[in-house]
Amino acid sequence: MKICFVCQGNIIRSPLAEHIFMQFADAKGIADKYMVDSAGTIAYHTGERPDKRMRQVAAERGLVYSGSAKQFKRDDFARFDLIIAMDKANRQSLQSWTVTTEQDNKIRLMREFDSQGGTNLDVPDPYYGGPDGFISTFEIVKRSCEGLIEELEGGQNSL
Repeated sequence: MKICFVCQGNIIRSPLAEHIFMQFADAKGIADKYMVDSAGTIAYHTGERPDKRMRQVAAERGLVYSGSAKQFKRDDFARFDLIIAMDKANRQSLQSWTVTTEQDNKIRLMREFDSQGGTNLDVPDPYYGGPDGFISTFEIVKRSCEGLIEELEGGQNSL
């Protein structure tokens, strides 16, 4: 299965989700079943490394990662089976590019898979905040990735 995680700039939330998902998949011995990537809805940060503050929070929790930002393209709807938006604004941007119901149906929100998500389905963007926001976002993305893998592997797969 091919999955793309999408946030606005592809420097904080979506690359974090990409790498946490693969860390969980590796630990479960199922990494070969998935091809994951991440992208942004805007091109502003294209070519930049993931945000240093999030990489630091992740490293303190055992996840070291790298990569470079890229923008989601319309062709990506054909490349991916599942497109996970970090918040409603990202989903709306993605939906504005869809031309078929099939493409639209590929888009889900990250916190749909968060056991503590409740009615708040947005993963907060900590870019303009302090360190606590990065920690909170890390925990939300971690829970959501765990829930996503459980849904994909649990036989109750509605995806």
